[in-house]
Amino acid sequence: MTTPLLAIDTAATRLQLALLVGEAADTLVEDMAQGQAERIFPALAELLGRNRLAYADLKRIAVTTGPGSFTGLRIGLSAARGLGLALGVPVIGVPTLLALSLAAQCRPAAVLIDARREEAYFQAFSGPAIPIGQPLLLPIDEARRRVPTGADLLTSPLVDIAALARFAAHLDPAAYPPEAAYIRGADAKPQDRFRIARVAAP
Repeated sequence: MTTPLLAIDTAATRLQLALLVGEAADTLVEDMAQGQAERIFPALAELLGRNRLAYADLKRIAVTTGPGSFTGLRIGLSAARGLGLALGVPVIGVPTLLALSLAAQCRPAAVLIDARREEAYFQAFSGPAIPIGQPLLLPIDEARRRVPTGADLLTSPLVDIAALARFAAHLDPAAYPPEAAYIRGADAKPQDRFRIARVAAP
């Protein structure tokens, strides 16, 4: 485990930061639909300050990569990449559905998040962070039909930022690049390898 590690999540209507030092995670969570760009660095300074750490002490950074708010993802990814470049430390991108699956607590689970327009972001897992197939954008009724029998259904879009920090501490940065997984949007032009598949109803 390489710490101190900073985890950032701005994919939903929260600013979430976690600072992992050893096994201890200190978090700063603020509900906000707007204003994350102005708040993220002052909040990070508060989190570092109360742990008596400086930016230079950080050894790696983790950030959620979506799906989520287009603007929120840009804020989190830009902050993480900028810090990683300035500090010369690895930046780990964790897909949001994978991060949400950490709440499964060693059980099969399906993450189903409202994507609006009667659609849902969906991915099934055999356990925390163990995916079954690729993440999908589905009609919401089709997504509900795909939930495996006996699996926990996870519908909250809010990542457990402390769990994310602990998970990212053990990841290979080369396998988890900090690149956005955008779903839709006129100004979102995803790379094909990070595009989540859209599946039409049968």
